[in-house]
Amino acid sequence: MLSIIVAIAENLAIGKDNDLLWHIPEDLKRFKQITLGHTIIMGKKTFYSLPRRPLPNRKSLVITDIPGEIIEGCTMAYSIDDAVAKCNQAEENFIIGGASVYRQFLPLANRLYLTRVRKPFDGDVFFPEIDYSQWKLVSKEDFPFDEGLGFAFSYENYERKE
Repeated sequence: MLSIIVAIAENLAIGKDNDLLWHIPEDLKRFKQITLGHTIIMGKKTFYSLPRRPLPNRKSLVITDIPGEIIEGCTMAYSIDDAVAKCNQAEENFIIGGASVYRQFLPLANRLYLTRVRKPFDGDVFFPEIDYSQWKLVSKEDFPFDEGLGFAFSYENYERKE
């Protein structure tokens, strides 16, 4: 099973200068809780943006377009099809970015774990438009405006409609 996990601003911004646009401690804990023990799939820029590489207690599958490239401690994939083939189909596998990887996996994903940041941000990478007619909202948790953060946010989980 392929799942996308992402935090997106109102204007679909997800990052700038290969970094996150905000710091939501609860969301980082949620990301860790959801992905722990699973395969996480990402592009090379996303891998190098991580605070610890590879993230502990997860299998890191890194997609690169450089044939034969190896990153220590990671499983390498040289295309989206190669990445899918290297996933454990009996388990949930998480797509964690970046924008190009999200765009290519969105049509293949079974689940979406969205953190919606209720504010537009100045980003240089954006999540693709989601056609919500293909998705069913299965859970939503709203968090009120937080003075420290400067915005409200929510967690929304979707499953692809049959």
